[in-house]
Amino acid sequence: MTTAATSHPTLAGMVVAIAMLAGLAAPAMAQSKPDTENGRYTLAPITDGFVRLDTRSGVVSHCMDKGSGWACYALPDERAAFDEEIGRLQQENEKLKTALAAREPPAMGKTDEALPQEALPKSDRLNPPAPKSAEADHNKIEIPLPSDQDMDRVMSFVERAWRRLVEMASRLQNDSSGKI
Repeated sequence: MTTAATSHPTLAGMVVAIAMLAGLAAPAMAQSKPDTENGRYTLAPITDGFVRLDTRSGVVSHCMDKGSGWACYALPDERAAFDEEIGRLQQENEKLKTALAAREPPAMGKTDEALPQEALPKSDRLNPPAPKSAEADHNKIEIPLPSDQDMDRVMSFVERAWRRLVEMASRLQNDSSGKI
């Protein structure tokens, strides 16, 4: 005769077995999830692989199967290049502002004097500026009016254009009425 204790595990044995199983399962459950599951990476499929965004660092990578395994290569960050160039230009701007502020203000009257021919660029040597009188009003703008000869040329052009337009209209009218 066999006793019940030898054929069936006791309640204490069952508790020990469950505790052992729970102890073995705890490390397996404590393992971290893959990075894509806990939100670090966001993946987007493309034709030859996928694009991976690292949400912690902001790095974007192009991932593809190289045959021997998957490889991810970081894409160049254009924003970093733009930020670097903006910083360089801001520093240069500050240096130029400082240098401009350190310059002495120009002496009055020097800009009104006529420049010698040697100081003018070659294009300005051909047409030197006319000397200005002391009474000249610097705010006054003079617009030259066309001469009588210019007006006659414009009027003859308009007359010829008008005649051609009238002739063309009469030809079109004759062609549409059947008279050729």
